[in-house]
Amino acid sequence: MAAISVRGVDDQLDAALKDEARRRGLSVNRLVLDLLRQELGLSPGRDRRPKRHDLDHLAGSWADAEVAEFERNTAEFEQIDEALWRTSGS
Repeated sequence: MAAISVRGVDDQLDAALKDEARRRGLSVNRLVLDLLRQELGLSPGRDRRPKRHDLDHLAGSWADAEVAEFERNTAEFEQIDEALWRTSGS
């Protein structure tokens, strides 16, 4: 079996890993292995199909004018209808 060293683990991550390992009743090593397997789709019973990123080509593809038009056209979605939020006792 291979061994991997992970550098750059800050205090916050170290504490979170230890807390989660303690919560699950595992060693930190076992927790990290489980999390890696889970994230990579290697856990038993997990769907092993690759994650899809079918819409990645759209990310960041709008021009500034298109963004402005979208924001204008959806601005009304930001409006709150206070009458809908009043309770019957108000």
